[in-house]
Amino acid sequence: MSQQLPNLSLNDWKSTRDTLHQYAKIIGKVRSRYMPKSKHWWHITLSVSARGLTTTPLPVGGQNLELILNLVTHRLTIDSSEGWSAGLSLEEQSPAGLCRHIAATLTAAGAEVEEELFAAFDGETVLPYDTKAIGRYRRAVNWVDAAFKTFKGGLREETSPVQIFPHHLDLAMNWFSGRLVPGIDPADEESADEQMNFGFVTGDDSIPDAYFYVTAYPAPAGWTELELPGGAYWHTEGWTGAILPYTALVASSRPQELLADYLQTTQAHGKRLMA
Repeated sequence: MSQQLPNLSLNDWKSTRDTLHQYAKIIGKVRSRYMPKSKHWWHITLSVSARGLTTTPLPVGGQNLELILNLVTHRLTIDSSEGWSAGLSLEEQSPAGLCRHIAATLTAAGAEVEEELFAAFDGETVLPYDTKAIGRYRRAVNWVDAAFKTFKGGLREETSPVQIFPHHLDLAMNWFSGRLVPGIDPADEESADEQMNFGFVTGDDSIPDAYFYVTAYPAPAGWTELELPGGAYWHTEGWTGAILPYTALVASSRPQELLADYLQTTQAHGKRLMA
């Protein structure tokens, strides 16, 4: 993987980031509607592709359809296992316009598209879209996706896919200890499993620039007592987690090793406390 990480200061691209977030939520809606249900809500997530973000193939109307936000050509593409493809530019686009295009394509492919599927995306205002900023994000998220998959490969216990949750635009994966949380109904798939969450966010209301996080559920006694490596710190306002600023990786001559140390150290700490 390239050691050259791009700048992701949110001040430089927040309006474009918010546009990308809207687009991710739109194709995430499609995936949540047509992908067969999976545990832990993994059927609502997106995946990183070499060129952007993808729903992965969905069973729709007797064929597989894949929606891709191509962040190289800056187009939404809808590819069919039947061999056809449809596309629309992501530039000079409104949420409602994007939804109309998707709905028309899905209908032509034989899918039933409920009117309420895109009800939350009725804005007709053309959204800002900076192709250079999008390119920087694509490079960063591909790098992080590969790093998380490398980390995941070293874990013996059950883990989730490395995936993007559209509601927060965070790339994340879960590790499961294999134990149930005492006092929680084992059938409660959201809350029954003891776990840790490892993620990457472009910035939000709690932390205004890109960062990595590690959280534990339920947080065990002694969780925040670990001395964190490489510029990481504990965040405790509103939610509790180990934070590594993305800027620490940009400034590092060994970003892969820095991120791997952060992920492995926090995972080992949480696993030890959950035993």
